[in-house]
Amino acid sequence: MKKLILGIFLLSSFLIIGGCSTQEIPEESPLEVISDDVIEGSKDVILATTTSTQDSGLLDILIPAFEEESGYTIKTIAVGTGQSREMGKNGDADVLLTHAPSSERELLDSGDIINYNLVMHNDFIIVGPSEDPASIDGSSSSDGFAQIANTESMFISRGDDSGTHKKELSIWKKAETEPSGSWYQETGSSMGQTLNVASEKSGYTLTDRATYLALLDNLSLEILIEGEADLLNIYHVMQVNPEKSDLINEDGARAFVEFMLSERGQALIGEFGVEEYGSPLFFPDGGKDPKEYRLNY
Repeated sequence: MKKLILGIFLLSSFLIIGGCSTQEIPEESPLEVISDDVIEGSKDVILATTTSTQDSGLLDILIPAFEEESGYTIKTIAVGTGQSREMGKNGDADVLLTHAPSSERELLDSGDIINYNLVMHNDFIIVGPSEDPASIDGSSSSDGFAQIANTESMFISRGDDSGTHKKELSIWKKAETEPSGSWYQETGSSMGQTLNVASEKSGYTLTDRATYLALLDNLSLEILIEGEADLLNIYHVMQVNPEKSDLINEDGARAFVEFMLSERGQALIGEFGVEEYGSPLFFPDGGKDPKEYRLNY
């Protein structure tokens, strides 16, 4: 895909330069030579990541620091973890930053990713209108979800196969409830957009804390359930296996992973949000034993 896009761009350039004149194309096309040279020396690194890292503002801190230090340029594609996962499987990205350990483990086991590292965490929270029509304040996440369903109170889901959506579905399963009906609506969109919809419709939703705090000034939602071990939100950074495609920027991807785990990268993660909120929005985990979070790999 990346080579096709580059080829189309270069072909268009040749047509513009050549105008309408008729020219013989040499047996060894210059298009192939130029595209190979550009790809080999590429400084672009395609990062597929979750919308929460973008909506929270964390990437606005990390990416400029990485680019300044490394000389690489990050091209960010912020989508749900499910879509990021597919990009990794298809070799359409160089590096992934996601938060769905069970799905990531499938990529690791299949050989689609390498250099898989625990990098940071925050937590999920359940938010809703201050009136709390389902009376979930202070309950467990599964009991809260069951009560929302029983009262048919408005719930806004991302519905996009993101890491947040996967966590939401696991809570519904634990609550032994299959949500359906007009009270349960899916946005198919980012965490920020989903929070905005929940606020506008006075509904409940599951969100990561960082995005919620980043958008809080424009939301009419309160934290109603928090602090459970099951609501831990764990992020990993990983390279897409370069054997999947000769277009993958292996060196650039490795440099990004190393930066995220470096002293500077971890410090930037730990400092993010402290000045504005009095507490970090993400907690650095580089070098920690995954077993601390009941992760086995």
